[in-house]
Amino acid sequence: MLKPSVLSPPVIYLASRSPRRVELLLQIGLKCESLPADIDETQLNQESAQSYVIRLARQKAEACIQTLTKTQRERPVIAADTTVELAGALLGKPEHDNDAHNMLQALSGSLHHVHTAVALAVADHIEVVISTTLVEMMTLTTAQIDAYIASGEHKDKAGSYGIQGLASAWIKRIEGSYSGVMGLPVYETAALLRKHGIISI
Repeated sequence: MLKPSVLSPPVIYLASRSPRRVELLLQIGLKCESLPADIDETQLNQESAQSYVIRLARQKAEACIQTLTKTQRERPVIAADTTVELAGALLGKPEHDNDAHNMLQALSGSLHHVHTAVALAVADHIEVVISTTLVEMMTLTTAQIDAYIASGEHKDKAGSYGIQGLASAWIKRIEGSYSGVMGLPVYETAALLRKHGIISI
C-alpha cells in the first residue's frame, strides 16, 4: 500500500489525453502525467455497455503499463472509458460531423445512460469500478444541433456532447454522477484511490 504524501500531491499516470480528466484529478489533489493509451475500441458481439467500458478501462491501463519502465511502474496508473447508451445502443465518439448530428438527433428528448469505468493499476494489480448516470435531455431543434456542431464542442466526446459545456443548457436532470458524465466519476475514483492509500482526503 502506498503512503499518502503530506508534503506534495501524489503523482500518477493517466492513460488519457482528456483535459477534463486531468482537471477532475487535480480537484482531489492529484497531479498526473498523461500517457494516452491507443487501443482497439470495437464493441464485442453481444457485449453490454457496462462490460464494454470496464473492458476498455482495464485494457487502457494495461496498455499504459506496457510503456513504463520498472521504476515508473511504482507509480499508480489511472485509466477510464465513457460511453453513452440509448435504448441498448452504444454511442461513442463521433467519426465526423454528420455522425455527431445523427447522435444528437437520437438523444434529443431522450432518457439515456452514461457509463464511465475507472481502472486503477497499482503494485501489479488492476481494480475497476463503474459509474452509471441517467441523463434526461430536452428536445432539440435542428438549428440547435447545427449550432452546437459548428462550435466544435462535440468532437472527441461520447454521445457527441459535453455536459460541462454549451450542452449543459440541454440537460433537464441527471440521476447519478455529474463528473461521471464528464468522463471521470470523482466519488468512485477517490474511493478507489483511498482504498489503495494513494490519497487520504
